[in-house]
Amino acid sequence: MSYHGAVTVGGRPDVRELAHLIITKVAVGPYDNNAYLLRCRATGEQLLIDAAADAPTLLETVGTELATVVTTHRHQDHWAALAEVVAATGARTAAGRIDAEGIGVATDLPLDDGDTVKVGDCALTVRHLVGHTPGAIVLVYDDPEGHPHVFTGDCLFPGGVGNTWKDPAAFDSLYRDVTGKLFDVLPDESWVYPGHGKDTTLGAERPHLSEWRERGW
Repeated sequence: MSYHGAVTVGGRPDVRELAHLIITKVAVGPYDNNAYLLRCRATGEQLLIDAAADAPTLLETVGTELATVVTTHRHQDHWAALAEVVAATGARTAAGRIDAEGIGVATDLPLDDGDTVKVGDCALTVRHLVGHTPGAIVLVYDDPEGHPHVFTGDCLFPGGVGNTWKDPAAFDSLYRDVTGKLFDVLPDESWVYPGHGKDTTLGAERPHLSEWRERGW
């Protein structure tokens, strides 16, 4: 079956097999968080994006070896299982430099805009987006044999940018970063994997950017 990305808490993960990378999406916890396990086909190395909740489910998905856990931002629902996952696997931790101090597990690898995170032979580019939190990051995998894949945490969802708490300055910042660092530089085919709920593409969302700008959220 082809990948659809519509997962539910307690349900089966969904798996997308790319030429060089395998992406497994699983929903966990009371806030319906998405966690993404990336595995390099060539080396078998694995990276987890957001150890959000339910360590047993995440560890069952991971298996025996995990190299890195990247936390997209400081909100606790995205790292509630991080300590248990790291204790069980010995994985190093990574997060945006500015948000690292708000995460309850020490960050081994602070990340800045433009940095590269490796999972085996595959490279993910870090983009720092300000607004949902001061130090939120998204990860972009530019598939050399396909379109980009963008793991957006809570910065971009189907239907709009992430919550900016009715703060006009925070919305302006997040909207500017989402448009400038994602929509302006990546093609419509780019697949978006958000921190909660269903996936989307930049092409599906692009026609609505002016609506988001006008409504302010």
